[in-house]
Amino acid sequence: MDFESLNISKQLRYALNDLNFETPTPIQEASFPIIRSGKDVVGIAQTGTGKTLAYCLPILQDLKFSTQKNPRVLVLVPTRELVVQVVDQLDAYGKYMNIRVMGVYGGANINTQRDRLAPGLDILVATPGRLYDLVLSAGVKLKSIKKLVIDEVDVMLDLGFRHQLTNLLELMPEKRQNIMYSATMTEEVDELIDDYFVVPEKISIAVSGTPLENIEQIAYKAPNFHTKTNYIRHFISKKDEFKKVLIFMPSKRAADLLHRLLEEEHGSELAVIHSNKSQNYRNRSVSQFDSGDKRILIATDVIARGLDLDKVTHVINFNIPIYPENYMHRIGRTGRAEEKGIAISLCTDEETEYLEAIESLMNKKVMDSPMPESVEISSELTADEQPRADEGSTLHARNLKKKTLPAGFHEKKAKNQKTNQGGSYKRKMASKYKKPKTKGDKNFNRRNKK
Repeated sequence: MDFESLNISKQLRYALNDLNFETPTPIQEASFPIIRSGKDVVGIAQTGTGKTLAYCLPILQDLKFSTQKNPRVLVLVPTRELVVQVVDQLDAYGKYMNIRVMGVYGGANINTQRDRLAPGLDILVATPGRLYDLVLSAGVKLKSIKKLVIDEVDVMLDLGFRHQLTNLLELMPEKRQNIMYSATMTEEVDELIDDYFVVPEKISIAVSGTPLENIEQIAYKAPNFHTKTNYIRHFISKKDEFKKVLIFMPSKRAADLLHRLLEEEHGSELAVIHSNKSQNYRNRSVSQFDSGDKRILIATDVIARGLDLDKVTHVINFNIPIYPENYMHRIGRTGRAEEKGIAISLCTDEETEYLEAIESLMNKKVMDSPMPESVEISSELTADEQPRADEGSTLHARNLKKKTLPAGFHEKKAKNQKTNQGGSYKRKMASKYKKPKTKGDKNFNRRNKK
């Protein structure tokens, strides 16, 4: 089937031709008629299968021209980067249509966003936290929402957006179409569906543990951080092979450290992104990597979900994720749109059990590869890898056992052992009347005087 057979409008067909989109993916093909029917929809498909176009296409097909101010379509996504991406995609798909699209997210000036919302719009793309703030401050009204899309809902719940999400659902009209897409289905997601969806139609293209067949998966053993860094140097030195490399790090601190270690040799090719970076910096890093201006992007899991990065040749897992599903989302940044991709994982002995859990989820082994000769094993350890001797606790426990004070401690001087007895007036009154004078009953002290 091609897009022509979906009987889409000429405006949408022109836009898809400009983007060189010829054939819908299975999730896009299955979603189009169901979403147009007006039923509630729950779509489960692995990352990289085109879920964004799956809901954008039928929504734009049925969106009529309007001049009303309040949005008619709301798309909720978990991260700022996804807001920017979905807005860009809607603008591209609706290039030949007269639609108004805007995105709002935290980390940007809320007053500026409120001013931009004032003239009115058709489709609003938002993160739950910022949208909730705008609703409470009367910056936007949800009374006209006809279609609600919740994209990557499991990530929203993992990020702690459940409170905002449920409150927003309560503020919308009951009569609306609910559309939800995710790569994984959890108990929390099931509860949300039971509470707010009306007999949803379920579309399941692939389970979350199904790896894309066009991604080659390789694992290398590495004892520590600096040996893993030597692996990275070895890989990225092959510029003809490693043309576009996304490196996933376990933390913001680790991402910054790797960036510093590689900066001298590869500074002009490097970009880094994590939640401590400003929104402008994050947008610029993603844009430079996506356009090819930067060959290597060092990132935390903040971009592991949803972002459609073009032609990533290699994903490198600097660490093995504790949750197997996160591994699937990471490697899904390569091998997109039927392109070939390679996922490399660097694994310490402590992380072996995490890799085994991933293999169990996929029902597939990750190929072990020997260490290349040019990779040097480092004995240097980072601060996190250093053995920890909690001397303070040991000393404290030992002193408690002996019931003696350690050297350096001494008893208080006599003048410092005094306790507060109150002012001289209180002491005189207490001595004269045997108990303090009260302010309540004027006759109290007279009656009790001896």
